[in-house]
Amino acid sequence: MSIVLGSLGIDRCYLGKIGTGLLKFVTFGGLGMWRLIDGILMATGAMRDAQGRALLRRGY
Repeated sequence: MSIVLGSLGIDRCYLGKIGTGLLKFVTFGGLGMWRLIDGILMATGAMRDAQGRALLRRGY
């Protein structure tokens, strides 16, 4: 979801992080910086939802 709709902030809103989702939307994805940040967070397993719960990693 982050790859396809990340620049619109929908990925962050889906996680419950409405504030950063709106920030991503207004800045057009931070001109690519948010993609880099989200990629690092996903690769290291540090991405969390609004309640602080870790996301499940599913390898298909």
